[in-house]
Amino acid sequence: MARRTERLLLTGFEPFGGDAINPSWEVARALDGEVIDGACVVAVQLPCVFGKSLDVLAAALDTHRPRTVLCLGLAANRSVLSVERVGINVDDARIADNAGAQPIDQPAVHGAPAAYFATLPIKAIVAALVREGLPAEVSQTAGTFVCNHVLFGLMHQLRRRRGVRGGFMHVPLLPAQAAHAGLVGLTLADQVRGVRLALRVARHVKVDLVHTGGSVS
Repeated sequence: MARRTERLLLTGFEPFGGDAINPSWEVARALDGEVIDGACVVAVQLPCVFGKSLDVLAAALDTHRPRTVLCLGLAANRSVLSVERVGINVDDARIADNAGAQPIDQPAVHGAPAAYFATLPIKAIVAALVREGLPAEVSQTAGTFVCNHVLFGLMHQLRRRRGVRGGFMHVPLLPAQAAHAGLVGLTLADQVRGVRLALRVARHVKVDLVHTGGSVS
């Protein structure tokens, strides 16, 4: 029997908040089918909807059985690639999701712990991105909207999937989008390059770097 090709699950979100495109999905679909050091990237689009996003994610985990999972989301107020450290068990939406839901102070998963840490080598990923001249940081918060919901939900689901590591990266706006808002964006080519490198590091680095990635505030 032929050996099954290892899968790298990469997710991005559909557009939300009135935007026509979501860079997280543009990056994910650009990498769909690419082979990175012998492992095949499988891109899956998640709805920007509380609850349903986790259902789609769970189905993707069951179907593709990846060993590495990286979920992407848009942080329109950031100008760097932000590798998230932790997801917290709270949904507190400043705006409604794409289904019109706006949960306030609700758990992402009832009965689950207060938080889960990502299991990807976040500091090694950031260090590799910076070495390649890409703007990157360790982020201490994934917010309280659907991105955090997905990070927390992913890690909750992975607790029963032995040997599978996962995490989340926020990407900034594309330059054309950022210009309209007076912000700094990052080209799609650079975002794709950064996520490709993050997947490579995530797959091969088993023990994270020990150096500062903290913040004062």
